[in-house]
Amino acid sequence: MTTPHEAVRDLLGAWALDALMPGDEALVVRHLGECEQCAAEAVRLRATVLHLDGPAPPDPAPDETSGAYGLSLALRSRAPALRTAPHAAPYAAGVAGLQALLAELDEPGLWGTPVVHGWDVHDTVAHLVAADEPLARLVGRNGRGPATDGSPVASGGSPEPWRVAWEARTREMIRRERSRTPAQTVSTWRNQAAGLLSSRAAHDTELAARSTLLNGVRLPVADHFLARAFEAWVHAQDIGAALDRVVPPPPGPHLWQLVRFAVRILGPALGPQAPPVALTVAGEGGQTEWVLGSADDPVRAELVLDPVDFCLLVGGRRTPERVPRGMTGDESAARGVLARAASLSWL
Repeated sequence: MTTPHEAVRDLLGAWALDALMPGDEALVVRHLGECEQCAAEAVRLRATVLHLDGPAPPDPAPDETSGAYGLSLALRSRAPALRTAPHAAPYAAGVAGLQALLAELDEPGLWGTPVVHGWDVHDTVAHLVAADEPLARLVGRNGRGPATDGSPVASGGSPEPWRVAWEARTREMIRRERSRTPAQTVSTWRNQAAGLLSSRAAHDTELAARSTLLNGVRLPVADHFLARAFEAWVHAQDIGAALDRVVPPPPGPHLWQLVRFAVRILGPALGPQAPPVALTVAGEGGQTEWVLGSADDPVRAELVLDPVDFCLLVGGRRTPERVPRGMTGDESAARGVLARAASLSWL
């Protein structure tokens, strides 16, 4: 008699090719969230499918004016992203893109390239292991977890501020991973990401709509997945810049999901008493306007930003003074929005 485990094992090849029937796909996804062995095999098969698709196109000649290597393989040959509900799709794509970029580091010395915050490439991947941990712990194997921010408890019994816990966990993870090879660290990050993307929370929109406290902020689980996508992309940008390789922004629909997520965080951060400012984010794929701040007063200023620049401002990779923008009206009110957006960065 065939066991459920054996039945799923027989379906993994079709799953890697995106060739499952809907009923079988639900069965496989549910099992991958519960079985580490099958989840690891699924990741291996996805990589095999990418390999069988043929070699990536040769790199274009370096740009004669900038010396860059042109667009990274992350644009031309992304690893297949795991199928998920829409709220987790940007994270799946971000993981696939970063995985493709890291696969280009075929020279051992490249892993020691300085990136950001005093980290090299290896350290940055170790940080991502630590950064994804709270959500991975929250969703668990079955997609259910405690409503907790994941912060350790201090000796006095009260939780430490989440940023302190976040930074401490990153330092601890980097120390540990420096004793391992880059390949081992990437494997740990990739497997943890695969577990997140195989969880029920990545596929069940009703479950993902539940609000929970994580990393100091109470948000729907769906938004916590978007935070993970945000960080995966920003650190891929960091690594790409360090290696002189251009990393593309997220696909249009995913980019706008990140824009809307950033605005949902920025509005409450400004508070209802802030001078009202009309924020327009306009670029390829659309244009959307919000009024941030007080709802009782007339708009004092208008800001217009590109979606990539806006996300990089919130991600701490653009400064309020230098981010490209259009600005009219009360400059003080507009600059206040830019400064508050930049202050939100946790990356």
